[in-house]
Amino acid sequence: MDSDLSGKTCLIFGASSGIGAAVARRFGRLGVRQIVHYNANRAGAEEVVAGIRADGGEAELVQGDLADSETGPRLVSEAHERLGGLDILINNAGTMYGRTAISEATDEQYRQVIDLNIGGVFFASRRAAELMGKAGRGTIINTSSIAARSGGGGGAGLYGSAKAFVSTLTRVLAKELAPQGIRVNAVAPGVIATPFHERYSTVEQLEASARSIPLGRLGTSEDCVGAYEFLANDRMSGYITGQIIEVNGGQLMP
Repeated sequence: MDSDLSGKTCLIFGASSGIGAAVARRFGRLGVRQIVHYNANRAGAEEVVAGIRADGGEAELVQGDLADSETGPRLVSEAHERLGGLDILINNAGTMYGRTAISEATDEQYRQVIDLNIGGVFFASRRAAELMGKAGRGTIINTSSIAARSGGGGGAGLYGSAKAFVSTLTRVLAKELAPQGIRVNAVAPGVIATPFHERYSTVEQLEASARSIPLGRLGTSEDCVGAYEFLANDRMSGYITGQIIEVNGGQLMP
């Protein structure tokens, strides 16, 4: 496992399935020492960790609900201690909590979307910035969404708005943390065939999305992995910060 990332330490939130799981597996093959986070899908997370270890990589599990503002900072601190430092934080946990028009969204839906998709990133990043700042280096990679720019499909406006916050927070942190040697960027996936869309999108919606994508198909989790690897690699992206990499097959060309 001779790579530029070999021996680096990483905490990846939301890695029990989909994009997070694919990134964790790839990082494992590159020799990254990882803490793999899950909330409810323990079986999926255990499968990811088992696969990493089977390939000769190093990974451990942590569990926690990032909608609780104390969980992210606690897990960042725990990962830092268990790994002997933290080089990379990937904020990938997030979900939609159903498709609902803003005018029909309940107070509970609002709190759920904001607490996880915004709060989860904010509180974890704040703690990571403190620890990475003491070390004088680090990389934070957030997961935004095509919905942050487009407003999302039907009923995804609240989720898209939360992801727009993540994109802006990425730029703010990039400016604030650059003097401490910390780079902050984000990946904005388009319509990716993951359990997320199995829960929240119909077959008809996905077929319509595929027709609107110049490359002619939905994305896969593996299609997104390269962007995270690129942003984590100081040799490849050491002069890149505050950027949002769009991975959407050409569906949106900002």
